[in-house]
Amino acid sequence: MSRTGFATLLLLAVSIPAGAQQPLPKAGSCPSGYHQSGNYCTPSSANSRPALPKVGSCPSGYHQSGDYCLASSDKSRPAVPKQGSCPSGYHQSGDYCLKN
Repeated sequence: MSRTGFATLLLLAVSIPAGAQQPLPKAGSCPSGYHQSGNYCTPSSANSRPALPKVGSCPSGYHQSGDYCLASSDKSRPAVPKQGSCPSGYHQSGDYCLKN
């Protein structure tokens, strides 16, 4: 993932309110609760759980679904792919930074 792509993903992950899932760039099969729309996986409903592009092992509270990590519940904490050290307020979980 490019630095620009990661920065965009990080910005989206920390600025989008809970419950407002955004389309994800399509990389393989879409996660459960999402459908393909153009080159994106789009949430199928307002109740779709958060999903992240799969980069290594999924963080705590997420499981693999298609080529993504899908939140196991509505209470799963926000996460971003880890690049270098985790930002303030996050800790490492698998290959991701998980919000404290």
